[in-house]
Amino acid sequence: MSNNEIMKKLRVALSLTSEQIIEICNLVNFKVTKSELGDIFRKEDHPNFKKCGDQILRNFLNGLVIYKRGVKEEKQV
Repeated sequence: MSNNEIMKKLRVALSLTSEQIIEICNLVNFKVTKSELGDIFRKEDHPNFKKCGDQILRNFLNGLVIYKRGVKEEKQV
């Protein structure tokens, strides 16, 4: 399964819009544009298709954790 397929399945399963995905990436200070996301979600045979790199997927998943759970609190010693 490719990174593109993982992103597509997560977008559908969580009912996320492009704006929400951009917001999620911004939570971890990772900038992605709406047009970049559009290229990632295209079919492979489309001329503007772009492979989703590991960095985009990793940052999206890290941001998704913050988006769903909130910021991790520091433990008091």
